Amino acid sequence: MITLYHGSYIAVAAPLVGLGRKKVDFGQGFYLTNLHEQAKSWAVTIAERKGRNTHPIVSAYTLDYTLVKTDGFRVKVFDSYDLEWLEHVIDCRRGGESQKQYDIVEGGVANDNVIDTVEDYENGIITAEQALGQLRYKKVNHQICILNQEIIDKYLTFINSEIVPR
Repeated sequence: MITLYHGSYIAVAAPLVGLGRKKVDFGQGFYLTNLHEQAKSWAVTIAERKGRNTHPIVSAYTLDYTLVKTDGFRVKVFDSYDLEWLEHVIDCRRGGESQKQYDIVEGGVANDNVIDTVEDYENGIITAEQALGQLRYKKVNHQICILNQEIIDKYLTFINSEIVPR
């Protein structure tokens, strides 16, 4: 069992994979992280976008990841910012077919720290070799995207939610 967190402006006791944005790092799904501070940061950012009457909220869960991996689900883990990760993120952000290849994807976040490099490569401003050279020095954050509702229903257990002070 691993503990994961989701940052939002609402408590999410019953996640649904089909509600999020479609053109994001690993496709439309339910995004979590094992980094509590990262989830808090996401929650603050999202709550600020929604307006003054919302509060940043972090929801906590346990995931039986071992069982997910052994029950025949298609799991992809990107251990680093490499060419495969870069191509996958770009394809998902374009709404491509990569997001349909897996049931769960784990890897780095294309956040403010790395997005300029990703976009420069995507737009042909730099080569893959140059992009990977720049990404090599970036600290890899963490995200898990669950793309299959069955995983949420069977293996993800809601623990609680907390309001995060701004």
